[in-house]
Amino acid sequence: MKNFAYVRANSVEDAISRTTNDRQAMFIAGGTNLVDRLKVFLDEPSQLVDVSRLEMKQIERTNEGGLKIGALVTNTDLANHIEVRRNYPLLSRAILAGASQQIRNMATVGGNLMQRTRCPYYYDTAFPCNKRQLNTGCPAATGINRIHAILGASESCVAVNPSDMSVAMAALDATVEVQGMQGKREIPLIDFHRLPGNTPDRDTNLEPGELITAVILPPLSFAKSGVYLKLRDRASYAFALVSVATALEVAGEQIKNARVALGGVAHKPWRAMEAEEFLIGKAANNKSNFEQAAEIALKDAKTLAHNGFKVELSKRAIRRALTVSAQGGGIV
Repeated sequence: MKNFAYVRANSVEDAISRTTNDRQAMFIAGGTNLVDRLKVFLDEPSQLVDVSRLEMKQIERTNEGGLKIGALVTNTDLANHIEVRRNYPLLSRAILAGASQQIRNMATVGGNLMQRTRCPYYYDTAFPCNKRQLNTGCPAATGINRIHAILGASESCVAVNPSDMSVAMAALDATVEVQGMQGKREIPLIDFHRLPGNTPDRDTNLEPGELITAVILPPLSFAKSGVYLKLRDRASYAFALVSVATALEVAGEQIKNARVALGGVAHKPWRAMEAEEFLIGKAANNKSNFEQAAEIALKDAKTLAHNGFKVELSKRAIRRALTVSAQGGGIV
């Protein structure tokens, strides 16, 4: 990696000021993804602004009955927190499925949201890549693309978002709290990440200098029925080929509310809202309803040379996750 300056921020305002005034500066906390990128020259910052000691490590109840999670809460602490395990179990399961214990001990909530794709063409600087340099091409589109996107991709980029936690938070209607020179604002998690379009170099809708300070989970009574199903090449540390987060509110035999989010299939966590709308009012004990919901969720899928299997894999995962959610949730 190239030389860079290192500075420890004294406050959130100090961190924001340093990165706003120096557009080549970057925040660092746990560094579990950023350091990997530095090693292979994907990022060459002028300075790293260390925010790891700032006061953003609390998990607190909100006035509405939800949870406010500080951006520096580690993945381990979040997954093991009693309120998360009791009221948002699919989030705990997603995090535990996401990485090794050592990485979870270092990785933070804010950092998890900011991690970049694991597309091998992006990581190998011998290849051109529109995420690294616009208008150079996307070799994955015509190359080995088994792990790549089937939803929301563009000619510019077919990479996928690697986060498990983000998929669960998308299903839970999470909101990301950020702060910049203009003050604080909140971004719904489903709008926080971007589809590639013509600007695949931008993964999120953060403005320059903005720092994630917290994630807010709303009170969601039926989140206890939550399921996170991750399908991967090996059960130990691996990124998802396909993942599904679901939760259902069932009264009697009728579905009153539904959440379905997918991972491993798009440049961002993919919320299947049409499938959710279809499920409302349907019988929870009729498996054909889950089959139709899965078809709706994947109706716009576009496959590449090597990833066509993801369509059927996603449908089966959705059906399985919804079936378990309808039974009250639990481990798939």
